[in-house]
Amino acid sequence: MKILRFFAIFLAITFAMTTGFAYAGPTTEVTVYSVSSDGETVLEQKTVDYLWMESNLPVMGDGVTHYYHQGPVFSDDKEEQWDVNETRNFKDRGAVKGTNVADLCDLVGGMSESDDVMVRANDGYNVLFDYENICEPSPRQGPLVLCWYNGEDAESGEKQGVGYPPEFFAGMRLAFLADNSTNPQGLHVFGNTDMRESFPAEKIHLFDNLYPSTSGYTVKWVDEIRVYKGGYKGETNAPSKSLSNDLKNENNEKTDMSAPLSPLTIIFAITGFVLSVHLIRRE
Repeated sequence: MKILRFFAIFLAITFAMTTGFAYAGPTTEVTVYSVSSDGETVLEQKTVDYLWMESNLPVMGDGVTHYYHQGPVFSDDKEEQWDVNETRNFKDRGAVKGTNVADLCDLVGGMSESDDVMVRANDGYNVLFDYENICEPSPRQGPLVLCWYNGEDAESGEKQGVGYPPEFFAGMRLAFLADNSTNPQGLHVFGNTDMRESFPAEKIHLFDNLYPSTSGYTVKWVDEIRVYKGGYKGETNAPSKSLSNDLKNENNEKTDMSAPLSPLTIIFAITGFVLSVHLIRRE
């Protein structure tokens, strides 16, 4: 009976650890991959943390200026959904500083006009961008920045934390650092109409597949950037479980890119083991 009980608890622990609760939370480093046109082979890769980025690459943002995205405008009028005058549902992403994603791509050979960039979070959420939006952004869009510092939290709406990760608990996070040329209030807003004017139709983000929303690009907890040579050919907007987690290197060996086990999973495993020993001793 003792052996059976121990074995049952051991199986439960093993199941929890292998099916796992993937860690989702603040990140402090990002791995950049250059992926060949076969969509699998890693040509080059480099991992850097926010300290290295701040010291070695140009810093975007000043830690004082707030940058905003725009959420969906719920209207039956399709044109009103674009909110040309930028009047509502702003998403304050804080007074951020960070690194241009284009500069990070350069660490693995950069982009060409036919390439796509996928930015992924450690919970599997991902967004896809083309060459122009990364390397030749319009002022109304602004550069795409991986933010690793927040000098002042949002004045309203979602709080993100202040400082570096993990105190900046939404970091590292994507944001477009748009200029203020199209906003009547002089705010730095990457609005829905800015997206329509700057993005190809197939890359426009739609909330609930219906309403334009630039807020959907502000991925938090980023830990991976992939440059797909020749463009991304996989399923777009795929849920995290359907995305490949093990690319190959040039020697056709698998590259482990899975998320680490969460602290909760580790605690659960240790607790389960101690409990199993306790139960055996009681019998």
